[in-house]
Amino acid sequence: MRRIVLTGSESTGKTTLAQALAEHYRTVWVPEYARDFVDAKGAPADASDVEAIARGQIAYEEELATKANHLMILDTDLLSTVAYSRHYSGDCPAWIEEALERRAGDLYLLMGIDIPWVADGDHRDRGDRREEMQDLFRRELIDRRLRFLEIRGDLEERVRQAVTAIDAPTETR
Repeated sequence: MRRIVLTGSESTGKTTLAQALAEHYRTVWVPEYARDFVDAKGAPADASDVEAIARGQIAYEEELATKANHLMILDTDLLSTVAYSRHYSGDCPAWIEEALERRAGDLYLLMGIDIPWVADGDHRDRGDRREEMQDLFRRELIDRRLRFLEIRGDLEERVRQAVTAIDAPTETR
């Protein structure tokens, strides 16, 4: 099964695009576990939560993989857990890094920061640091040699770019 992962700074339309792509391909999309974790906690995540968030994300992916067709769309994956862990605490538990290596997506869609940032309670706190966060995600993708495409524009344009990338023949990947 191919895993298509949406990634990037907060408030870049990952969830909206994940839902649109899942509908287009008639498959499932895996939500961001950290969002549900923060809602249940009732406070922003902190460094002590990173392992629980990683385990929860893995569990979501495993559960929904059984319901996907040939393609699974992920609102995020462990790359985000690693990036935010490094950003907030300067480090990330080795087992999460190792799990990311084993579970890496087939294609990452790095969502551009060309749409307005929208506050969302305890879920978002980096509206003034979007470029810094975007650079962090881009560096993680490049350093890990993960295949990615940066997606920009309104939703219709983002869907078009994503579908073109996902449908590209194997030899051009």
